Amino acid sequence: MIRLSGVSRSFDGRSGRVEALRGIDLDIADGEFVAVLGRSGCGKSTLLRLIAGLLPVTAGEVTVADAPVAHPRPDVAMLFQRPALLPWRTVLDNVLLPVEIFGWKRAQHRERARQLLKLTGLAGFEKRLPHELSGGMQQRVSLCRSLIGEPRVMLMDEPFSALDALTREELSGELQRVHMETSATVVFVTHSIEEAVLLADRVVVLSPRPGRIRDIVDVSIPRPRTLGRNAHLADVARVSADLHELLAEKEPASVEVP
Repeated sequence: MIRLSGVSRSFDGRSGRVEALRGIDLDIADGEFVAVLGRSGCGKSTLLRLIAGLLPVTAGEVTVADAPVAHPRPDVAMLFQRPALLPWRTVLDNVLLPVEIFGWKRAQHRERARQLLKLTGLAGFEKRLPHELSGGMQQRVSLCRSLIGEPRVMLMDEPFSALDALTREELSGELQRVHMETSATVVFVTHSIEEAVLLADRVVVLSPRPGRIRDIVDVSIPRPRTLGRNAHLADVARVSADLHELLAEKEPASVEVP
């Protein structure tokens, strides 16, 4: 589904050229959930933007469904840290925004939007405005919006980082359920080791800048997963310990990259 072959990306910084990523080789299968983990500034968000077609590669190639990525695609959705909902649009109209942008038939997608809102526990909130919702509910609306076009790929850049711990755990469970029901391919950037282990099939660990793949850890814990279930708690702790060791290397002073 997604292939990165020898991908590197550099930026022009105030002190000269900044190398964000170097020589990334990664294959992500159709329907797989991959978490990308690493210290701040290692190029995690840059990697997502390259897959999304929001940035060009400096070297190498990114392909989605065997097609080179040169620009954003309608079958690739991206979810950011903040919901970025339009405050004057209702919940339903915010979910339907991509339908207008891409010129799809609104009537055809209206029922799909209602189904997604029901799937994420937002049935009955269709006519509410964003300011009437909690932060967690707003992020659920954003998740529904990213799913409205039934994307083959979902790119998620720390979508739960601004939420409190309880809401974050709740939405992690919702995301697991949505992924299991839609079978979309997910690339999920996070700083949280526990979150990565709870959600992903594989965890890609990036080295400090320039970001390189230091290791890929398989997570074979049965789904759905939760920290509250003793059967999974030991497995989460074991994989988390491995990842803590991988990330133990001190990061040299560096410039934060996009």
